[in-house]
Amino acid sequence: MSAARSAATRDGEPLLDVRGLCADYGAGPGAVHAVMDADLMLHRGEVLGLAGESGSGKSTLAYAITRLLRAPGIITAGSVRYHSGSGQSIDLLAADEHQLRVLRWSQISVVMQSAMNALNPVISIGSQLTDVLRAHVPGMSKAGRRARAAELLTMVGITTDRLGSYPHELSGGMRQRVMIAMAVALQPEVVIMDEPTTALDVVTQREILQELAELRERLGFAVLFITHDLSLLIEIADSIAVMYAGRLVERAEAAALFRAPRHPYSLGLLSSFPPLHGPRRPMTGIPGSPPDLRNLPAGCAFHPRCSYVMDRCRTDLPPLLELTEGPGRQAACWLQDGSAPAPAELALPVPPAGRVTAAGQLQAGAARLDQVNLRSRS
Repeated sequence: MSAARSAATRDGEPLLDVRGLCADYGAGPGAVHAVMDADLMLHRGEVLGLAGESGSGKSTLAYAITRLLRAPGIITAGSVRYHSGSGQSIDLLAADEHQLRVLRWSQISVVMQSAMNALNPVISIGSQLTDVLRAHVPGMSKAGRRARAAELLTMVGITTDRLGSYPHELSGGMRQRVMIAMAVALQPEVVIMDEPTTALDVVTQREILQELAELRERLGFAVLFITHDLSLLIEIADSIAVMYAGRLVERAEAAALFRAPRHPYSLGLLSSFPPLHGPRRPMTGIPGSPPDLRNLPAGCAFHPRCSYVMDRCRTDLPPLLELTEGPGRQAACWLQDGSAPAPAELALPVPPAGRVTAAGQLQAGAARLDQVNLRSRS
């Protein structure tokens, strides 16, 4: 990658702009509204985290953005614009199949959930990597494709003698690394990662995340990182969007969200993982289960599980409110509109802007999580 492009990926310009995106499964009165009015902005060089429990609509949103949503899934409203490095703006929802074929992998790539299912079980790893190059770089020789495939495996920490291996001959972590190698083969500007570390042990997760960080620094791509593990995003993401029952319920910088969540659901997710510092204490978690998207409760969808529910929450759906604490800080909660006092754990002051280390975030948040746990036991 050229030095000019490397600098451009860090200038913070909008790269992927999602506005009012809605996606359903099925049509008519029985349609399941899996994504509703989603707004996202991914900037150059940014890692944007998308968090939420299983079934919250994260993967559906990612596949809708890339036009990979399969039937009976349909996009019913909204826009998705990709602003390329050349200054061209492309409406992905209006693009034809040829335009999408050109954009996919070369500009926007996806690391699918479950590498074992995403990789072809009867084709070797080397052949799958060279197929990508054959389709998108027609002038490259067979020897050049083979050399590039070997280079890609080396980039993700796999020895080149694995080019002849089949997916079932690799460990889960190695298969995931192959998917990442395939995603960055053409040096795209956007990489969408759909739970790339799910079902992997924590040591392998750490290795993959370190390799991903090194690749991002080297190649300069932006990342939309989807996971149910909010604690993971706190460490690797620049900003985070939290999703519940098909809607975005909070958006903030990663450090600000960790230190002072503004939605009870975000607070519950943060309280569901153990701290690394201080005395041991029980995790509180979130009572109940996510709602059935075919039969959402009236008002705020989270109110049946919320410890701070008010009468208004049971009848009125809160919009994604712009908060006064800084640009891009939003929360869909009636506790944040000023009509009722917010509890202390949802109204802590936001620290000055700027990134801090994961260890520093965990130390700073330990006292707040202590307060939440004490409240839950009282």
